Amino acid sequence: MVTVRPHRRRRRWIGRSILLVLVVAVGIGGYLGVQGVVKNFGGPSCRAVASGQEVTFTPEQMANAATITAVAVRRGLPARAATIALATAIQESKLRNIRFGDRDSLGLFQQRPSQGWGTEEQILDPVYASNRFYDELVKVPGYQDMEITKVAQRVQKSAFPEAYADHEREGRVLASTLAGHSPGGLGCRLDAATTARPAASVMTALAREFAVKPTAQGKLLTVRATTAQQAWALASWAVSHAEADGFTSVTVGDRTWTRDRDTQAWTWSRARQPAPATTVVITRH
Repeated sequence: MVTVRPHRRRRRWIGRSILLVLVVAVGIGGYLGVQGVVKNFGGPSCRAVASGQEVTFTPEQMANAATITAVAVRRGLPARAATIALATAIQESKLRNIRFGDRDSLGLFQQRPSQGWGTEEQILDPVYASNRFYDELVKVPGYQDMEITKVAQRVQKSAFPEAYADHEREGRVLASTLAGHSPGGLGCRLDAATTARPAASVMTALAREFAVKPTAQGKLLTVRATTAQQAWALASWAVSHAEADGFTSVTVGDRTWTRDRDTQAWTWSRARQPAPATTVVITRH
């Protein structure tokens, strides 16, 4: 008969306890590792959230959507106008400024030089193309209350008018966030910036799209809006253009978006250095 002495039992108990701790530690480490992979999985992307609905696009697509919306804001058009324009551009070009299409169709709205929309160079300018779309949209009586298929067809004269309705929800979410109606609803997860667009070029773009006068000091660009809503529209524009223009952070009021590869960059956090509610501060790389 073998007798197990008390000190041997203690050693076994201690050994099993150490093994259990190691297993738990490995499990937690594995879980955290998986979470890190999940949070960093996928390429750069931008997410817009409004009224419990969310849509995700590439930074290129979101930047074009921001420009389409900015032109509507500058013209003083209602959010419905931006919704119609965005839904149309999603259907026509998937929000890409493409240089080809059916026959001579070009750009975000697939406008045709042969039909009087402008020259090729003009149509491939997102600001010009957006203005031309709105020029025709506002000529449609009662466009704000019309079904999107009917009003978009009046402007575009498409062979597939019913397709515009497929993107109305996306258009509404984008218009709400990009026009400043849903503060903090837009975020982009991006790789680290390596270059930055010249400050003068960014200032020119902001002046052209929003009719504002930014100021520059070092790596900072400051824009003073007339209302908190316009400030959030400007901030959303900056976040959506962050990849192409090399922005690393955007602050409006007491909220800040910080460039990051993690999914946390889809959201805004409390600003360490708050700005006035109508002031937007953009940090360049």
